Parts: sequence; structure tokens; C-alpha cells
Amino acid sequence: MPGGGHGRGMWSWWMGGWGWLWIALVVLVIVLLVVWITRRSGPTSSGGGAGGGGDDALRILEERFARGEIDREEFEVRRRTLRRDG
Repeated sequence: MPGGGHGRGMWSWWMGGWGWLWIALVVLVIVLLVVWITRRSGPTSSGGGAGGGGDDALRILEERFARGEIDREEFEVRRRTLRRDG
């Protein structure tokens, strides 16, 4: 008889009883991996909201000025804007 001769199907031994627990654990692991990967990818989407976003923006602005990517005038204008908004 197909399914092991018991007439209940091939997966009945696994799904019956505690099989749902294994499925729940697999789903939980997948969700945790997605969260972990998302957090490791860094604050690329922090839009300067709550939690020190303005400080991050000022730090980035200072780094850009230090690298010479922007001149002093642009630095001052943007810094004033950040301080006004924050």
C-alpha cells in the first residue's frame, strides 16, 4: 500500500503530533535571519528621524567637509539648515 502501508500517507508520521513545531521553528529561523540581515545592512534608510538622526546627518556632513567633498560655504549653509531642522 502506498505511504508505508498504513493508509495515512507518507508525511503523516511527521505532520501528526509534533510536526507543526518543526514548521514553526523553520519559519521563526527564517524571520530571524531576515531581521538580522536587515539590521546588518546598516542605517542606509535612516531619514534623520527620531533617535539621533540629526546627529548622524551632522556627522556625515562633517566627514564630507573633512574629505574635501564640499567647501566651507556649502558646509556652513548645510550645517545651519540641519541645526534649524533638528
